[in-house]
Amino acid sequence: MLHRLCRRRVPAPAVAVLIFVLLYFATLYMLNCNMTYEQYKVLEKQKSIRTSGSHFEGGDKNDKNNKKDNQDAVTAKEYEAFLVVLIMTGPKYVEKRNAIRETWFTYGDDNVLQRFVIGTGALDADEKAELEQENEENGDLLLLPELQDSYDVLPQKLLLMYKWLNENVDFKYVLKADDDTFARLDLIQEELKGKSTNRLYWGFFNGKARVKRRGPWQEGDWVLCDYYLPYALGGGYVLSADLVQFVAQNTEWLKMYHSEDVSLGTWLAPLEVKREHDPRFDTEYKSRGCSNQYLVTHKQSEDQMREKHHRLQSSGRLCNTEVQYRMSYTYDWSGPPSKCCVRKEGIP
Repeated sequence: MLHRLCRRRVPAPAVAVLIFVLLYFATLYMLNCNMTYEQYKVLEKQKSIRTSGSHFEGGDKNDKNNKKDNQDAVTAKEYEAFLVVLIMTGPKYVEKRNAIRETWFTYGDDNVLQRFVIGTGALDADEKAELEQENEENGDLLLLPELQDSYDVLPQKLLLMYKWLNENVDFKYVLKADDDTFARLDLIQEELKGKSTNRLYWGFFNGKARVKRRGPWQEGDWVLCDYYLPYALGGGYVLSADLVQFVAQNTEWLKMYHSEDVSLGTWLAPLEVKREHDPRFDTEYKSRGCSNQYLVTHKQSEDQMREKHHRLQSSGRLCNTEVQYRMSYTYDWSGPPSKCCVRKEGIP
């Protein structure tokens, strides 16, 4: 048998392959290289990999403060930030965006990355051109061409912007806000330095909100409970990067409800999450008033934002006179959600 095998003619291609392999290992030996052939194949595959994002547009392509230096192409992301601010806004609300740019956006330092998130799927050429011009001037728009922006698709918008964030930014935390929100970025950033970077869900929580069965926010197929599951109100809350990653990587499994904040609370409900209720987040359906302790204030007009900003610049205070229109609460996590939120005096 051995004699017959040795006498069999070896095809020319096989000879060529054999010679190549012998030369390859001879070269490795001569160079005193310890890399195996399998490791070499992996390395070559890695060299051919180029980072690729989803269909997102916008942002400042020359952002020197937040873009990372050239690193390993396999792991590098386009931006790096300690805190990212993502604000849901509509295409036509440029005055609201300008008010934010002039006021509380100025409180963040170079470790803060800020983006206004806009769906452009239903816009005509002129409307898109206006947004492109706005972004050329400010470099802070995140445009979602696959999304037709409206209140009906806010959960989808949330998923898309968290997917972009997870794929393109190396960050620790994200502050999600609306275009009628005023936030103390300086204080939030400083306070986050002392918080955990794992599983943080920080905001003003509600656990006894009854499910809406009528109106624009009605939930026709909510079957989990007679109340919404505990969630941080969407006017402003903070998530750590690992929770954003969980949401971004499981979009195909997540059921969307009409409200984006209700949806997020439901998605995170089964997880071991650090839910931090903080009355300094004034994010209910209308503002509770003005407190110098507030970190986030929702339902603010452009004029109110500028007034708060001017007071901070002149006196270091949000309010000329503190006022409370309705009482607040601390969240009781020890009982059922329906008993969570008893309003009392003395809470901001």
